[in-house]
Amino acid sequence: MPQSDGPDHYEMLQISPRADRGTIERVFRHLAKRYHPDNSESGDAEQFARLLEAFRVLSDPEQRARYDASYEETRRSRWRLFDREKVGGDVDTDRRLRLAILSLLYAARRADAEHPGVGPYEIERTLGCPEAHLKFHLWYMKENGWTQRLENGMLAITAAGVDRVMELGGPMQGERARLESGERPAAEGRHEAAAAASHD
Repeated sequence: MPQSDGPDHYEMLQISPRADRGTIERVFRHLAKRYHPDNSESGDAEQFARLLEAFRVLSDPEQRARYDASYEETRRSRWRLFDREKVGGDVDTDRRLRLAILSLLYAARRADAEHPGVGPYEIERTLGCPEAHLKFHLWYMKENGWTQRLENGMLAITAAGVDRVMELGGPMQGERARLESGERPAAEGRHEAAAAASHD
């Protein structure tokens, strides 16, 4: 089962948690060839062992169900940025929230480029942020061309959004999500300041 410091089997196989069995098997075969210890160019015994464990868990319906039960809660606890009662208009909090949203959308696009959508409710639930507070940021990111609304109503990151994430130092990880109040990545502060200046 995934722990806060344990393996993320979906990340290991570079697939979405929504992936079906066929996708899991196809991706595993591809990665297994790359990391198999017999591969003289890219073999990696440790990585191969981790791939085997991820495949063993995710390809078995019962084990996957048990894993998924704790995976979603672990994922939310890693990403949870806000206490619903304390979300306010703090500028630093706003910056962190935008980076967190973009990071979630980036992760979804990277895991499944053909089906990259994330629903607003999933964003709200994962980040622990009220829908009312998200609306402004979703509008802001759409106006900047960083996100788009798909035909199915879900949100996805655009190429410009991916570039923005990279400008800010890469996607936010769970441990980076739990910054103390007033703290933010240095790169983000510089780029946000530049963006604010360009809009004035």
